[in-house]
Amino acid sequence: MLYIVATPIGNLGEITYRAVETLKSVDAVLCEDTRRTSVLLAHYGIKTRVESYHKFSEREKAAAVADRLERGENLALVSDAGMPIVSDPGSVLVCELVARGLEFTVISGPCAAIDALVLSGLDASSFCMCGFLPDKNKDRREFIERFRMIPATLIFYSPPHDVRRDLGFLFEELGGREVAVVREISKLHESVVRGRLGENLDFPERGEFVIVVAGAEKREDYSQLSAAEHVRILMGGGLSAMDAVKRAAAERGVPKAAVYKEYQNYLDREKKQ
Repeated sequence: MLYIVATPIGNLGEITYRAVETLKSVDAVLCEDTRRTSVLLAHYGIKTRVESYHKFSEREKAAAVADRLERGENLALVSDAGMPIVSDPGSVLVCELVARGLEFTVISGPCAAIDALVLSGLDASSFCMCGFLPDKNKDRREFIERFRMIPATLIFYSPPHDVRRDLGFLFEELGGREVAVVREISKLHESVVRGRLGENLDFPERGEFVIVVAGAEKREDYSQLSAAEHVRILMGGGLSAMDAVKRAAAERGVPKAAVYKEYQNYLDREKKQ
């Protein structure tokens, strides 16, 4: 059996009795960073062997781990913090187990996305876990299109060296939506800064961040309007011309260049009148 075990995301006390007993009883603990996991195990007097299993080795090790399970070993999979698989290693291994018909289970516990959603104060009735934004700008723009029009709260993970860049990008693409920047969950310096994308939010760029953004507002039906009229209505709601063009293109499912051209033609006609 493989046990997928959630571990503390900050305070070491945030672990279940079942998780501790599972980590004590398995043959080995697979982890991202053996040094970090060893600190947790030592805190609870757990002497189980730890083995490296991180995103850079996951594909080459998944089959071998499955072989060990088939031979009767019991193994635990943990990430550095929180729930494995959620923006952490584990999905490749789970796919391998499903393909072989092998059993696995989850040992419940902390997840930064859920904790941040609750701390944000934003709508928690429906939400979408988006994970980390890609590094390259082209990939970012393609990535965000999947989530732009979802009417559910969006959750993004962000490293400290990228958090300002991520906030700026989300403002450019999503406009001035409500946002909560959640930092260092369950740790001594836990903080939540609430406001809107585009505002100068004040927080130190240190620690682990989760950015929680309000979902898209109810989509209006602009299908009977021209692209230029669509852009004008969005600008009337406070968007800049370029942001309105991007939003109109996304809502109409057409290239941005086509909407921009039609809007420019409209402006040219207005000048001539």
